[in-house]
Formats: sequence, C-alpha cells, structure tokens
Amino acid sequence: MSPKTPIYEGKAKKLFEGPEPGTLIAHYKDDATAFNNKKKGTIQGKGIINNKISEFLMSRLNDMGIPTHFIRGINMREQLVRAVDIIPLEVIVRNYAAGSFAERFGAFEGESLGSPMTEFCLKDDRLGDPFVGEDHIFAFGLAQPEEIDEIRHYALRINDFLSGLFYAHGIRLIDLKLEFGRFYEGDIELIVLADEISPDTCRLWDLNTNDKMDKDRFRRDLGKTEEAYREVARRLGVLPNVSVVETASFGETATASAKPVKKAVKAKAPAKAKAKAKAPAKAPAKAKAPAKAAAKAKPKAAPKKRK
Repeated sequence: MSPKTPIYEGKAKKLFEGPEPGTLIAHYKDDATAFNNKKKGTIQGKGIINNKISEFLMSRLNDMGIPTHFIRGINMREQLVRAVDIIPLEVIVRNYAAGSFAERFGAFEGESLGSPMTEFCLKDDRLGDPFVGEDHIFAFGLAQPEEIDEIRHYALRINDFLSGLFYAHGIRLIDLKLEFGRFYEGDIELIVLADEISPDTCRLWDLNTNDKMDKDRFRRDLGKTEEAYREVARRLGVLPNVSVVETASFGETATASAKPVKKAVKAKAPAKAKAKAKAPAKAPAKAKAPAKAAAKAKPKAAPKKRK
C-alpha cells in the first residue's frame, strides 16, 4: 500500500489525501489540548472513541437530511470525508450555563438557559477564539447573511436531535461546538457540517449524577478522562465490547453494579426455606373446591340479570 499524502495536521486530527478527487482521510489522534493549545496531553484511545462516535452521529444526521462532510468509515481511527472550505467560525449552541459562559455572566453551572442559545467565535487560536457578532462576520467577509441563516438553522436542528439522543442514553447535552464548511457540487455551493461531534466538542453530563463525561475532565484535572469517553461510547453502543474501568464514577453503571451484590447476599435465605415450603405444595389439591364455587357463581354474573 502506497503511503498516504499528508494535507494538514490539527490538534486532534490529521488529514490525508483521499482515494477519490474531492475527498480526504481524517485520522483521529489521541492528543488532547485545552485553553487554545496552552495545555497539552494524551487521552489513551481517544482517537478511536471520537472517530466511532462522530461516525455514528454524522451518519444519523445525514439520514435526517442534514448535510455533513462524512462519507464512510475506513477503520477504527479513520474516516473518509468530503473536502470542504472551512468557514472560520466556531458555532456554539448552549442549553445550560457552563464553562466560560457561566463565568462571564455569573451563572451557576448547570443553570438552564430556557431555550438554546447560539454564539459565534472567530476560529483563531492566536487571538483566543474571540466572540463575534453577525456584524463582525459580515464586515470581515467571514460568511454571507444567507449562509449564517442556514448555519444557525442547521445548528439548532442538530442540537435538538442530539439533545434527545443523548438524553435517551442517560446523558445531558450541556452545549456543543460545531464547524461548517462550503462544499462545491458543480456550480452549486452547499453548507455542510464538518469537523466532528464527540466528547471533545460537546459538554456531556450524566443525567443522574451530573458527572462530567467530556473534555472538561482533562481541562480541570478531574481524572478518569479515558473512562468517561469510553462510557459515552458504551452508552451509544458504538464500541459494545469496550471495557469500562472504574464505572462507579458514573450514575448509570454505578447503580447497575450495586444490584448484583445485594442479590448475592439475600439469595442464601430462600435456599433454606425450600424445605419448609414443601407442605404448602400439597395445597393446590384443596383449591379445587373454589373452582366449583366459581361455576355456581356464573348465573349471578350473567348479563341476563343486568337487563
């Protein structure tokens, strides 16, 4: 097999030339960064987990009619995507206050915002990804008004779908970051969802315990980051054979693991009680009498008397 031609390497992925014109191979890395690349580290297996989660979610969005750059999965770490011109904006949809948003507005983490809130940031690590309004976007020619309308429409639809999907798996979607690009099909320009959807780009909390199950565990040195990522993958069913270490950290698996212990302790008493329970076993023979009584009682319940 000939070596792949590298195109670009970012913080979380490498891009290689695809097998067909207009395609790229996205290779997911285990590298982790936070605070605009100021904090760096490694989350073991992150590339595999994020690749499979993003593949699953992008496929579902494609089925819903929301255009994405995703074409198909290649292997555990790679997927084939369309080459698009990335719009240099990060689109953030917030359902609950968290992170820098909570700090800026003095809100407590987890406070509901009532309805989804959309924000835009200029995608530039050197400037710290500053927040921008639509006037800034238009003034600097980052996108056209009709493109922003389409992006906002897609972003809210994606948020609505993912909120319901994660909730069904015991996970609350706090917020998410999306990126879009321009895909050219002949003379037609399409806005499509690009980048990825994963615990790297979403804030995900356990529905019962509010335990964080995303990159905030890495940002804030909470520990068990790898376990959190694996647990999200396990609940979504994208890595059914994955082994989850220390699952008691998360509400769903902690409850499940506690039940067998209780049953094991109580199971000994019923075993001894079987000997004493043999006498009542003959009782069904005497129970035939009530059966005759029931037969005599039929005329009383007959519908003729109700007339």
